[in-house]
Amino acid sequence: MKRFGARLFAQGLRVAGVAAALMLSVSATYAQSGPFAGFNGAWSGNGTVALSDGTTERIRCKADYKVDGSGLGLKQNLRCASDSYKFDLTSDVTSQGDRISGRWSEASRNIFGDLQGTAGGGQIDVFVEANGFAANLSLKTNGNKQTVQINSKGEIRGVTITMVKS
Repeated sequence: MKRFGARLFAQGLRVAGVAAALMLSVSATYAQSGPFAGFNGAWSGNGTVALSDGTTERIRCKADYKVDGSGLGLKQNLRCASDSYKFDLTSDVTSQGDRISGRWSEASRNIFGDLQGTAGGGQIDVFVEANGFAANLSLKTNGNKQTVQINSKGEIRGVTITMVKS
C-alpha cells in the first residue's frame, strides 16, 4: 500500500510540474507577443561601418532591448565601436498597431530626434531624423540572431551588424 501511495504522489508531482511548465510558457508567449516580440534581452556581435570618405571598418556591438510589460513599448541601447569610430544609440518607442514612433539619441555626438516606422513579425523599420541628420534603420530578429542595417547620407553612410542573443 505504501508503494502505491508513493507512486501516486510521484505521478501527482510530475503532473503538477508539467502544468506549471505549460502555464509559464503561456505567460512567456503572452509577454513576448506584440510588435517587439523576440527583441527583449542582451545581444552582441560585429559588423562593418562605411564612412563618408569611402572607407569601411569592422565594428563590435552590444545591444540591450527592454520590452515593457504590455509588449507595446521598447527601450533600446546600441553601442558600437571600431578602431577609430564609435556610436552610442538609444531609443524609446511605442506602438499603435504596427505603427511605431518615439525618440532617439546618439550620446557621443549629442544629437537626438524623432523616429517613426513599423514593427511586427520580428522586424522593425524606422526613419530617424534630427537637425541636419536623417537615416533609415532596419532590425530583423529571427530566434537568437539579429541583423541591424543603418543607411544615411551623413558621416556614417552605412552600418551592417549581425548579433546573437546572450
